[in-house]
Amino acid sequence: MKRALIVSDSHGSSEVLETIKEKHGSEVEVMVHCGDSELAADDSALSGFAVVRGNCDYDQKLPNELVKDIDGYRLYVTHGHLYSVKSTLMNLHYRAREVNANIVCFGHSHVLGAEMIDGILFINPGSILLPRMRLEKTYVILDLSETDLILRTFDIDKGELPGLQQSFTLPKRK
Repeated sequence: MKRALIVSDSHGSSEVLETIKEKHGSEVEVMVHCGDSELAADDSALSGFAVVRGNCDYDQKLPNELVKDIDGYRLYVTHGHLYSVKSTLMNLHYRAREVNANIVCFGHSHVLGAEMIDGILFINPGSILLPRMRLEKTYVILDLSETDLILRTFDIDKGELPGLQQSFTLPKRK
């Protein structure tokens, strides 16, 4: 089983990123930051993270999107502002199809959520600094096995929030 750590919208807090890396860095195969870090691409707090550029990021070295393959799954990572994710996931869904992704990681809205649409899992880890729609400052760890995905949600201060765990069935890409 492989694991992916997914964070977003840290808005300048290198401390919270360092805390999360220290807590989980050794137990995951990939760490993803879905944008709005507001840090330079070479900032040490971002080392080890696959990072995309959000609407509040000014470093031109950060890409608008990334595609990462992990253990038979294809992750598409973007911030979401270029796809109007606050009003619809349709544009993001089309882009995921174009890049043959079966997992999409995005942020921008600061709202924690995960849903399966037409065989593609969409994950927004919420915000680890400025959450909306809830008090917890959230990030997620996604456990990837042969056909099952377990999404575990964490709060910076409280740790794992077991009541928010979700399971999805998603076959690997051929």
